Amino acid sequence: MAKFEGYKDIYVFVEQKNGVIANVGYELISEARKLVASIPTLGFQVVGVLLGHNIADKANEVIAHGADKVIVVDDALLEGYSTQFYADALTQVINEFKPDSFLTGATVLGRDLAPRVAARLNAGLTADATKIEMDQTKVADGEALLLVTRPTFGGNLFGTIICPNTRPQMATIRPNVFSMDAPDASRTGEVITFEPKWTDTDPKVVVKKVIEKVVEGVDITKADILVGAGRGAEDCLDMVKAVAEELGGEMCASRAVVDDGFADKSIQVGQTGKTVRPSLYIACGISGACQHVAGMEKSDMIIAINRDPQAEIFSIALVINGMLLLADNMYEIKHSHGSWSTSLRPGE
Repeated sequence: MAKFEGYKDIYVFVEQKNGVIANVGYELISEARKLVASIPTLGFQVVGVLLGHNIADKANEVIAHGADKVIVVDDALLEGYSTQFYADALTQVINEFKPDSFLTGATVLGRDLAPRVAARLNAGLTADATKIEMDQTKVADGEALLLVTRPTFGGNLFGTIICPNTRPQMATIRPNVFSMDAPDASRTGEVITFEPKWTDTDPKVVVKKVIEKVVEGVDITKADILVGAGRGAEDCLDMVKAVAEELGGEMCASRAVVDDGFADKSIQVGQTGKTVRPSLYIACGISGACQHVAGMEKSDMIIAINRDPQAEIFSIALVINGMLLLADNMYEIKHSHGSWSTSLRPGE
């Protein structure tokens, strides 16, 4: 008999704003499918949970991205995000359907919503996770125990957290940590409509005005090519920026460069910055500290440029010893972008 009778499946909160679904929801659905595939004997499914108003037509889009079922909570009180009503509705969904695990994006909305729901359910929540997998030693006992990894002690260590005593197991995961599978329009699934039972429809907080955030500069999370500057490249940032422009990409920076005042926080990559997944990431003078690697290790191709042959960055990258060698290889990198077949070899 399963340890938690009645609890089953991996649920994903599908975040949306004005009817536009955030990519992180689809990233988590794609990862949830891999988790489900790793425990076939338990017969788990991936279930998306969609909250909002006039959003029922989005359910098939969620199914196309990998969900087996979609629970739609469509109500006028959920038209805009409200901590009060979203937390009420989501708590009711979880109490009704009893998910074994519940995943939420570590966005501004997700970080506000998930802990409130977890507190109401007396459930464990791991925040800002960067890796999730199943404990295969528990599957034979009918238990789908999540191993959730997140940075700790200021990003200097990574800890794996388990929630063995309560359900659902909850976690918030950073955007761009996992890849998003391409949608399959031929997929079919079940759409369930859930009507929340409100005990109080008077909002505790009234939003008088929403001021749209003005984003200055570039969004490095959307860049296909990034050239990162570390402390070892602080004396040649103009060259780093020029390389990024030549390749049709953007410049980003490590925390050290930002803390030293050479770059803006908006282009910082790493645990305390942004997580990116470009096709090509060129690390210039970046040592490879785990805090930085956590924000870029899922890049399709990583090239490291560093004078220190013992730099940690070399463990995950192709190598170029010295900044000047980049200019000699830039043309080939740029013009082989489609297949990433360059003349660079590890150790060059």
